[in-house]
Amino acid sequence: MHGNSHHHPQSSKPDLSSTQGHVLNMGWRYDLLLWFMNLQSRGELKQVQRKIMDLAQFQPGEAVLDVGCGTGSMTQLIGQCVGVTGTIYGLDPGPKQIARAQAKANQSGLSITYQVGVIEHLPYPDQSFDVVLSTFMMHVLPDNVKQQGLAEIVRVLKPGGRVIIVDFKRPESSAQPSEKPEHTGPWKSGVQDQPGFLQAAGFSGIESGEIATRSNKLPEIGYAIGSRLI
Repeated sequence: MHGNSHHHPQSSKPDLSSTQGHVLNMGWRYDLLLWFMNLQSRGELKQVQRKIMDLAQFQPGEAVLDVGCGTGSMTQLIGQCVGVTGTIYGLDPGPKQIARAQAKANQSGLSITYQVGVIEHLPYPDQSFDVVLSTFMMHVLPDNVKQQGLAEIVRVLKPGGRVIIVDFKRPESSAQPSEKPEHTGPWKSGVQDQPGFLQAAGFSGIESGEIATRSNKLPEIGYAIGSRLI
């Protein structure tokens, strides 16, 4: 982390009411749900996680923030990529999610810093991270919080740093319903909207696409990537 950067004001004890987004706070029960989803999809959920890692292209020594980290599954994988010279931070509004993530990191011996907090008020100094990752979280946020969150991500990214957003797709046509389940959240959000949000936030080099899944037990998944201008 940059010692000379401006420190963003933060609450010492953020609470669940500090965000307009939908908060999951399940702890070990969330891991049980993911285990069941992976079983139903015949291991494809785990394959999706590996595809996300390939997409992100984490490098040894990078400083990475996983915003909306849940119980820390992705941060554990990130640790294998950035190595001992890298730094990993996980942020989530659910205290039980963070407690579970920290317990898993302690058990595995990985050095990961977890904190309860919200995307619209990231408790980190300016220009702290090389990469910010968000997986399956944006669809639980209203559009105004997405905008606030992306502005915060711009702030905490180093010049040239990148953001990777992975989320569920919104069905393109209601006339032809998909065989796959839908997870668009209460705001009918879809990852298709993310390139526009990234552009409005000032990101450049924006790329988007699909993460293919064969199982009808998983929703359609896509991604959007952008870089902070130098």
